[in-house]
Amino acid sequence: MSYLDNLLFAILLAIGFGYFYMNIKKIIRNINLGAAVNRKDNAKLRWENMAMIALGQSKMVKRPVAGVLHIIVYVGFIIINIELLEIIIDGLLGTHRVFAFLGTAYDVLIGSFEILALLVLVAVFTFWIRRNIIKLKRFSSSDLDGSPKKDANYILYFEVVLMTLFLLMNASDLHLQNVPGGFSHFVKAGSFPVSQFIAPLFNGISNEIVMILTEIFWWLHITGILIFMNYLYFSKHLHILLAFPNTYFANLNPQGQFDNLESVTKEVKMIMDPNADPFAAAPVNESEAVAKFGASDVQDLNWVQLLNAYTCTECGRCTSSCPANLTGKKLSPRKIMMDTRDRLEEVGRNIDANKGIFVPDNKTLLNDYITPEELWACTSCNACVEECPVSISPLSIIIDMRRYLVMEKSAAPMPINAMMTNIENNGAPWQYNQQDRLNWKNE
Repeated sequence: MSYLDNLLFAILLAIGFGYFYMNIKKIIRNINLGAAVNRKDNAKLRWENMAMIALGQSKMVKRPVAGVLHIIVYVGFIIINIELLEIIIDGLLGTHRVFAFLGTAYDVLIGSFEILALLVLVAVFTFWIRRNIIKLKRFSSSDLDGSPKKDANYILYFEVVLMTLFLLMNASDLHLQNVPGGFSHFVKAGSFPVSQFIAPLFNGISNEIVMILTEIFWWLHITGILIFMNYLYFSKHLHILLAFPNTYFANLNPQGQFDNLESVTKEVKMIMDPNADPFAAAPVNESEAVAKFGASDVQDLNWVQLLNAYTCTECGRCTSSCPANLTGKKLSPRKIMMDTRDRLEEVGRNIDANKGIFVPDNKTLLNDYITPEELWACTSCNACVEECPVSISPLSIIIDMRRYLVMEKSAAPMPINAMMTNIENNGAPWQYNQQDRLNWKNE
């Protein structure tokens, strides 16, 4: 490479990583719009969860076909991109296969990269067939209509292009390595178990043209990686990065154990304490914002719930296991997470447009994105939480929004309102006077 090539490569890297850094800052800013919640307890268990679930893919293999294919793509994509380090060094210094001095170890690395690239191509084609030809039910739901469906396919096309460019780059490189007497700076290095079968395509083409093609494949490969890296921000594939913190900060409480609102807990303790003086409470600060019961918008959710929204893979395992959805109800836990992310992105754009300040836009997550009908269809069974491969909890968002409807708007469905009235009047959910509660024994 000439010094001009090195300079252009440095500029390309700076633009790619700079834009990526800007978008990551936006994501962190948006997540921090959520309320504080302590998830720093039991660090040992949290590290174990992250290692098992995010790194070890333990929940993915509950569905073996999709699980094994995903592991191939995951491992292949991560390991193959180790080569990115060599590409960056070569691009900046003008070298070629700078790690070739590793000898046999380098041969093993390049050979394993190629085998993984082939396996990734097979897995990606299988995923494409499952989505677009077989049309599995969880991939053809109405909540994936439009951009989500296109996004899933774009990612598959990206991976096909990147793996193909990687193999073509190696095949043309191998062709030049085998030129009698050597060609330019193309030293013999690497093992090519897959691209050796592609290399014959370049037979009969002049070495100068093959060298140009090699450089084209090289530039397209690194440019494609940088484009894909920045596309993550706009796609469901963001879980590549966020699955790790999401599993680390996941709720460690037993499933089914809900958190209590601190303000309500204090009131109940005061009611139950015969020695408490209700007039001894601290004076109310008039300027302080009144705490909201539950959540009506993304700012009312906690930051872990917002992290969940960004981490959602849109795989649909939650919805395909939801008993409410399976019986025809409107609820889709996947849609709950997608709507939360869409609203959070809308709030983020509002802040960007108004110089760091959110200007009320007369919209909320509740009603504008998620309807009460969806929320009240939930049976609170935790199936969605159990099925999620990256420990997302749609149920926690549903419960917080229900709390808002009940405690702020008194907008619970009639049977629930009747139950609460009975508890208040009769001390039980049933509409019987306390004196009549044992009448059944006389029947």
